[in-house]
Amino acid sequence: MAEASDTIGMVYQNLKDAGCDSQTTEQCMSLIRNGDYRGLMPILISYRKTLLNSVRLGQKQIDCLDYLIYKIQKETI
Repeated sequence: MAEASDTIGMVYQNLKDAGCDSQTTEQCMSLIRNGDYRGLMPILISYRKTLLNSVRLGQKQIDCLDYLIYKIQKETI
């Protein structure tokens, strides 16, 4: 069974791996240390939405480039 400190360490590493900034990470860690998982959820959900919006924007940009590449290839062949 994992120790409490191991769990805290794993959560900390997961937040860093997810790209959370130091302020968000420390805020989350404080809530976890206090056992306030309900307070943690809105922060995680909000950050997830931010990441998802970033992915969607990136996909839109890729689609624009793909269209441009397609048009250029079609014109030059």
